[in-house]
Amino acid sequence: MTLNSKVTVFFVAISFGLIAMLVAISLFAFRSFSIASSTEHIRTAAEIVRVHLTEAMIDGVIDKRESFLKRLMEVQGLTSARVVRSPDVRKQFGDGILGESDTDAIETQVVREGKPQYRIIETDGDTLIRGTIPFIATSLGSPNCLQCHQVAEGTVLGAVTMMVSIGSIKQQALLTVAGLVGTVAVFALLTLGLIRRSIRPISATALNVETAVQQALRGDFKGKVEQFTKDEIGQIAGDMNRLLRFLDEGLSCITESVSRLTDRPPFPGENQLNATIDMVDGLTRAAHFKQAIEEDETKAEIYQRLIRAMEQEYNIREYSLYEVAPNRSQMAPLFVDGTFSGECRWCDPQILGRSDACRAKRTGHRVDGVINPGVCYAFQPPPEKSDRRHICLPILQSGSVGCVLQLLATPTEADRLASLIPFVNVYLREASPVLEAKNLMETLRESSLRDPMTGLNNRRFLEEYLETLLANVQRNRSQLAILMLDLDYFKMVNDTYGHDAGDAVIKGLAKVLRQSVRASDLVIRFGGEEFLIVLLDTTAEAAEPVAEKIRVAVEAMEVHVAGHVLRKTISIGISGFPEASDTFWQAVKFADVALYRAKDEGRNRVLRFDPKMWGDNVQY
Repeated sequence: MTLNSKVTVFFVAISFGLIAMLVAISLFAFRSFSIASSTEHIRTAAEIVRVHLTEAMIDGVIDKRESFLKRLMEVQGLTSARVVRSPDVRKQFGDGILGESDTDAIETQVVREGKPQYRIIETDGDTLIRGTIPFIATSLGSPNCLQCHQVAEGTVLGAVTMMVSIGSIKQQALLTVAGLVGTVAVFALLTLGLIRRSIRPISATALNVETAVQQALRGDFKGKVEQFTKDEIGQIAGDMNRLLRFLDEGLSCITESVSRLTDRPPFPGENQLNATIDMVDGLTRAAHFKQAIEEDETKAEIYQRLIRAMEQEYNIREYSLYEVAPNRSQMAPLFVDGTFSGECRWCDPQILGRSDACRAKRTGHRVDGVINPGVCYAFQPPPEKSDRRHICLPILQSGSVGCVLQLLATPTEADRLASLIPFVNVYLREASPVLEAKNLMETLRESSLRDPMTGLNNRRFLEEYLETLLANVQRNRSQLAILMLDLDYFKMVNDTYGHDAGDAVIKGLAKVLRQSVRASDLVIRFGGEEFLIVLLDTTAEAAEPVAEKIRVAVEAMEVHVAGHVLRKTISIGISGFPEASDTFWQAVKFADVALYRAKDEGRNRVLRFDPKMWGDNVQY
């Protein structure tokens, strides 16, 4: 119900209530007035009858009283008049004329008590007021009742009963009330019309405001409230229009900015406010995500946090996350449907060995299998899930694809997945520079742990890896064989042929060393022409054949430099851990002692550490 209708109903209800009260009060007032007027009329007529009867007795014409009463009926409204005698008067003068001695109950009571009685009598078509008035004997005034009646002062001599019709008064009252009601009704209608006219702008403005608010709740702030007046209501309409314009412009600006950040264009008919709230909420969560991954230590932690966001925030359960190898030709699955380092499930496994088979990796663009099913030939889901749709999103790092996130959905969920892509892209965009920074840090760290000339690990790597290495030895109760190696007369190469020749010899030696040991063994350039080899799960005794193999391979090595063929020999010292010492670095020192004993004994040989080499005065 509108405000105008409410005010109309309220005013009509009040008007009807007032009219009803007015009618009731008027009728009651007219009735009371009629009764009071008729009662007074009866008392006056009764007093006239009493005076006439008393004078008639004094004048001796009492027998003419009947004609008097008949003439009295000519008084307007008086319908009947009857006189009755009291027992005292009948005793003195007899019963009188016919009927004066026949009293009804009311008259008997009035004669007995001396008090007047009044009754309202309803008859067919008329309303009568009956009044029975007692005649009291008194010597006061003129005529003196006691001149004729032999009774005491205050004795009831009789009563007169009269009936007065108030029908005409009642009819007049009804006409008066009807006129009054009509007048009030006309006034109420005029007042109602004036009120409706005055309130119409308020009602219309309220309706327009309600319509504009409903539009705003649906994200449309382009509604307008018509300004009907120039008073406070008109001011409200104008202020509402200014507020709507401000909100529309502000929301449009925010939506445009957020849309640029998320690459999500507004869709026709969508709730712009809700869409903007969702986008801002997504950006906020992405900002928190970026803050968290910036404090993560490794790329693995970042990948785990990204996958957790896909699962928890977007309820994506089927997906793959691939990482492109540094050589750019291979890919490795990091997460597949919640499983870390799972097998390639949704794509042709050939992408793992030939990354360019992945369309997203090759092009660096989004591959949308929802809009264009079959766009990527490498997408090969299991037969039981052949209806899946996929969207593959590349994660760019340093201008090339570093990772590929593949999201999957059933046909019924495909539209929802497509609507989530702008928000997922925000996460990927935030993760990309952090992953790139982590890659750079790992590269820098890797470079700091490797010898740039030979590609072998350096002494710093050994220092950082040693704690893990020794923990494995202790846990597995295994042994390590430590080989210290040094080229014989290497300084002569630099002095004779230059440092380029020396570098070539070092590189050739590094290649021989890598080829002579297992992939699990550690080959470390310890410094200059000195190298350290750690053979895992090997005793010092078992390491001697390996060392001899290396010595022979180095002796047979040829390095071609500027038309010359260089051949070099190598000396090797061996010790064991914890066979020779309880501390690793002490075992290294023992291997170094054995190395220099080999050099002292003529070079190009292998010697295993013997405690006698240390000297009687050295504590170990």
